[in-house]
Amino acid sequence: MSTTRHRPAVDADELRRRVRELLDAHPPATTDRLDFLRARFDAGLAWVHYPAGLGGLDAPRSLQAVVDAELAAAGAPDNDPRRIGIGLGMAAPTILGFGTDEQRERLLRPLWTGEEVWCQLFSEPGAGSDLAALATRAVRDGDDWVVDGQKVWTSSAHLARWAILIARTDPDQPKHRGISYFICDMTDPGVEVRPLRQITGEAEFNEVFLTGVRIPDSRRLGEIGEGWRVAQTTLMNERVAIGGGRVPREGGMIGLVADTWRERPELRTHDLHQRLLRLWVESEAARLAGERLRQQLAVGQPGPEGSAMKLAFARLNQQISALEVELLGEEGLLYDDWTLRRPELVDFTGREAGYRYLRAKGNSIEGGTSEVLLNIIAERVLGLPPEPRTDKDVPWKDLPR
Repeated sequence: MSTTRHRPAVDADELRRRVRELLDAHPPATTDRLDFLRARFDAGLAWVHYPAGLGGLDAPRSLQAVVDAELAAAGAPDNDPRRIGIGLGMAAPTILGFGTDEQRERLLRPLWTGEEVWCQLFSEPGAGSDLAALATRAVRDGDDWVVDGQKVWTSSAHLARWAILIARTDPDQPKHRGISYFICDMTDPGVEVRPLRQITGEAEFNEVFLTGVRIPDSRRLGEIGEGWRVAQTTLMNERVAIGGGRVPREGGMIGLVADTWRERPELRTHDLHQRLLRLWVESEAARLAGERLRQQLAVGQPGPEGSAMKLAFARLNQQISALEVELLGEEGLLYDDWTLRRPELVDFTGREAGYRYLRAKGNSIEGGTSEVLLNIIAERVLGLPPEPRTDKDVPWKDLPR
């Protein structure tokens, strides 16, 4: 991506003018939802900080709020960001940063409108927390790469048209090198998606088996063997997307528990009161820290600080959901439905306390385990000495497995 691109002067007033033009040409009340979203993308009002022609206007990222507020006030449809979070939060910034012009023009518009759902083929059964130890292989065959391996804990794989995929292309290199980054068509022969039932009874995640899947070299992102560097962009954006989402004061799970506390005085005890107060304060501190992180993001790419937000999100969710179950007593142990379901998104607030308690267990695993995030914070944020690593310069093929 060029760093010398001219940035036109687009301010809040100019964005409001462009929103009015969009609304006049495509009245939300009489325009098909998808047609409206496509028109919004083409008008550069999808993500205003993206380049012109790719859904943006090269405007400051902070001005996106102006567009969103104007369109919400007009009753315009949105692109359901919770359903397509992997595409928006992880695939898109990676494609923008490392993709070719052809890849950006083909992929970003249907990604943003939600016409094409994305998933992330990173985690493996033998390389979850140690992602760089991945064993999925990609072998060059003419203009294609032939991919064999297994991925796991893949959200939305059962809905996805595309996947971002990392695979080992040179086993003679140490594990952080010799990895390349690809875009995989989930409809291609050799891609098999199997549901992975969780403790909640749902099958929100999947196993994905890749057997002789042919990926054209034109669907590679970044240089051959430089996939780990590309993946860092995805991972840093992923942690911001998971841990730094915008929520109102008392939004999310702390709001549910606070409401129960206010409405059910018979459940109160002094000890629970003290714990609720502590978690309320920590939730508010995390919310405000998330706002600060988004301000930093508005002027550049996310840094390792996003790992702290994701870590805080996971810990708070687990502590708040545990408090809620304890507060409700036997009522908190009830569960609404164990039927195998394949949801399109996680619904923390739309179900019972027992569901929230069980689902929150996964928060310390998905998007980077808490142990890995603690290492990142220690080494890359606090500058503490790294842990001893005996496998750093050893070829991947020689590592014990």
